[in-house]
Amino acid sequence: MTKQELIASVPDEIVMSKIYFIRGYKVMIDSDLAELYEVETRVLNQAVSRNGYRFPGDFMFQLHVGEWENLKLQSENSGWGGRRKLPYVFTEHGVLMLSSVLNSKRAVAINILIMRVFTRIRKMLADNNELRLAIEKLEVKTENNHKSIEVLFQYLDELIEKKKDNRRRNAIGYKLTKKKR
Repeated sequence: MTKQELIASVPDEIVMSKIYFIRGYKVMIDSDLAELYEVETRVLNQAVSRNGYRFPGDFMFQLHVGEWENLKLQSENSGWGGRRKLPYVFTEHGVLMLSSVLNSKRAVAINILIMRVFTRIRKMLADNNELRLAIEKLEVKTENNHKSIEVLFQYLDELIEKKKDNRRRNAIGYKLTKKKR
């Protein structure tokens, strides 16, 4: 299978569903990555531990018990039970570094796919940010229009009150009198 065929065989949605937001990072869990690379989680973690200098804290970190429990509650993946150790998670840079550690054609092809998905997510977030800013501008305009409409209604109420005031006013100008014949 060529790289292109391999990349096409794994839908972006599958990769996207395996990306989580933890500690301010978009991360992927070691077992999900192992599944994509078609290696055992143990093998992936051994390769990482042998090359630990390549994975600083902002590339990879181990989850705390609470984070792991919370992640299991949020996810529909019931296959996460029975782990002896808390999982490691890899940030975008950590996933990129994995391709050099695993050094297989599949790892490189899957990493290309994952990097494209991370890029797409970043673009979606940027687009959403632009949309959020546009909505905020509309809200400000709407608020200003709301204030203007309130003032307009106040003036209309005042005019209606003046019209309801039916006091007889003295006419100004000439009085018409009947001519004598």
